[in-house]
Amino acid sequence: MDFELTEEQSAVRDAARDFAQNVLLPGVIERDEKQLFPTEEIRQLGELGFLGMMVDPKYGGGGMDAVSYVLAMEEISKVDASASVVMSVNNSLVCWGLEAYGTEEQKQKYLTRLSTGEIIGAFCLSEPEAGSDATSQRTLAVRKGDHYILNGTKNWITNGSTASVYLVIAQTDPEKGHKGISAFIVEKGQEGFIVGAKENKLGIRGSDTHTLMFQDVKVPVSNRIGEDGFGFTFAMKTLSGGRIGIASQALGIASGAMELAIAYSKEREAFGKPISRHQAIAFKLADMATEIEAARLLCLQAAYLKDAGKNYDQEGSMAKLFASSAAMRITVEAVQVHGGYGFVKEYHVERLMRDAKITQIYEGTSEVQKMVISRGLLRD
Repeated sequence: MDFELTEEQSAVRDAARDFAQNVLLPGVIERDEKQLFPTEEIRQLGELGFLGMMVDPKYGGGGMDAVSYVLAMEEISKVDASASVVMSVNNSLVCWGLEAYGTEEQKQKYLTRLSTGEIIGAFCLSEPEAGSDATSQRTLAVRKGDHYILNGTKNWITNGSTASVYLVIAQTDPEKGHKGISAFIVEKGQEGFIVGAKENKLGIRGSDTHTLMFQDVKVPVSNRIGEDGFGFTFAMKTLSGGRIGIASQALGIASGAMELAIAYSKEREAFGKPISRHQAIAFKLADMATEIEAARLLCLQAAYLKDAGKNYDQEGSMAKLFASSAAMRITVEAVQVHGGYGFVKEYHVERLMRDAKITQIYEGTSEVQKMVISRGLLRD
């Protein structure tokens, strides 16, 4: 593996860093406190090409590699994880899923607008009783001629009220279990499609998380992704790539917290010298840096394998498992380095600590990642 970044990859990383520091940072605390969706900031991300980074240019995308995506996700997540999860869902789940498995008609109708950020998308898998067990889908789609009638509820949906296009996983043949699950494209505003109240969350408070309800929603057969029964495979394949995005988000949260801890430790003095010169603090920083570098290499390895067209399921899960756990440990230690100031919102680290927790939960919990990894290890 070549550890040197290409000129294009470096440029993508630098552009993302500049956007995060100059556009996202000024209002990030207010958006967190007031649960404000970063509407204008997301629009600008789309204009810069960050919402369809890996999509083929013929569909309006940037045609970039997954390594560039990891680099950009890290920089955005250092400052605003609420913005980066919008970026992750649109890139990894919605755009990738449509480009990989959608029909040409679906790509022309939806992907071209999603990849440019004209509209954003949402991925609807989780349900009240189907979280880690994605096979237990109760949302039901019954075929009636040239359309399906969709009924059910989806929970914890990122971009829940701000999306225009929703990829919905639903059961079409309950007797077949997970082999009877299908995937559909549902547009906002359809009759019977209800967006519930916004969730009041611990972290990523600027992101738009809602429960969605479908009551006799008519979905054209032309909006089915793949054949009947392809939905579970579609969801698992899509989530596998999504884990690279969330691993990169966790990496960014961790590295952002470390940068703040380093800067503060150089300025804060105790017992006659900067606290960075006290071994207790210096060793914390050393541990942070080591874990971050390991997480970064895991993320880049998974992205490299994806770019090479190789299987990356296990490596993506390893990256997410390690990076999310590292993000929790590092953000907690960053608060500790800041002492009492770490408990104050204006110093940012308490928000990063709150944001870090969700990376151990969505796109598959840490326990699910261990299932994926162990199955790979034990496969005959």
